[in-house]
Amino acid sequence: MHAGEPSETGLVVSTLDRVSLILDSFRSAPRLTLTTLSRRTGIPRTSTHRMLEQLVRMGWICRSGVEYELGGKLVEMGMLAPYQIKLEYVVEPLLSELHRVTGHVVHLGVLDGNNVLYLQKIADRAGPDLQTRIGGRIPARSSTIGKALFAAAPRREQVDAGVHAESDSGRQHGVAFGTCTSGLNCIGVRIGSMGGAEVGLSVSGPTGQVKFERQQVAPVRLAAAAIAQYFDLTGSIRRHLDAGSLQRADSGRGDRSTWR
Repeated sequence: MHAGEPSETGLVVSTLDRVSLILDSFRSAPRLTLTTLSRRTGIPRTSTHRMLEQLVRMGWICRSGVEYELGGKLVEMGMLAPYQIKLEYVVEPLLSELHRVTGHVVHLGVLDGNNVLYLQKIADRAGPDLQTRIGGRIPARSSTIGKALFAAAPRREQVDAGVHAESDSGRQHGVAFGTCTSGLNCIGVRIGSMGGAEVGLSVSGPTGQVKFERQQVAPVRLAAAAIAQYFDLTGSIRRHLDAGSLQRADSGRGDRSTWR
């Protein structure tokens, strides 16, 4: 590098600063044109256009005609942000305990329109591959979490979303059972409303091990109740139970392979 030339670090910082200016511009308006963005940020039009096209390819920005708006990837990251601290220090240990007790894949999801957005996933590397990821989405009607959340909703909302509760018992307790994919069953349970959004969790495992029976639903409901109790969620299930109930459920069953 010759004297007077910008360092590589300096170039990166400069680029990030410009990206930040562009993204911050959408605070005041949901859709902006290239000309408006260039004027508001003070970045030359050609540079603004080049950066916008890069952001579009990355999914951070969407283009509709001559206007730009925040992209789905950035919106999803924004939705996840408020939950990160709570997930790390409170919810994740409970989900990990549920995974340990059952031996199955555990998901935590939030209802976003007619979709479920996954906030957390606990699984073994050697376990079944469900092709799901944190920050990923799935139609609520295809998810036991979605079915469990809509089970507690008015029937009109269930019809609009194409989701139907399996039974009166499921509607009463916010529990749903279904097939995730070939050879895998899932049990979904509603946790409650967090920040105005409906939250639920599920366990998924081989059909021969995951069945819609009271003794297998119990640990899932206990975990949901423990999370609901901590956040004091209204309408939660069995709020008087605590995280220690998972330990008791595990110790009272003996050989775990007989009830997974």
